[in-house]
Amino acid sequence: MAEKLQFELVSPERLLLNEPVEMVVVPGTEGDFGVLPGHAPMISTVRPGVIDMHDDGQVRQRIFVAGGFAEVTFERCTVLADEAAPLAELDRTGVETELKGLRDKLAEADSDGQRTAIAARIAVAEAKLAALA
Repeated sequence: MAEKLQFELVSPERLLLNEPVEMVVVPGTEGDFGVLPGHAPMISTVRPGVIDMHDDGQVRQRIFVAGGFAEVTFERCTVLADEAAPLAELDRTGVETELKGLRDKLAEADSDGQRTAIAARIAVAEAKLAALA
């Protein structure tokens, strides 16, 4: 059996996943990075995108995250996600509708704070659509 690393995915509400995997690929702010057992310790911000969990040389599960932080140790990778959902559960039509509504709200926003918050939500929705492509 191949050596495994413990992967944990945590949302603000609860622990979503805690299981051994051969490799996990995380969408870091500076680019995607793969984590294998024995990886050098590091901390990274996570951009909106898809986490790929690998076992038996294949992607076993894909999870969309809206951003957050990742901590890597020699034996563990923990992602603290702002929001997370299995990619298979995302609805393309729903995301497109959400994106249109957000763009309409952005056009009507009357403060920099509102525009910044809406722009961040638009970036997440666009990342969801890219992941579904």
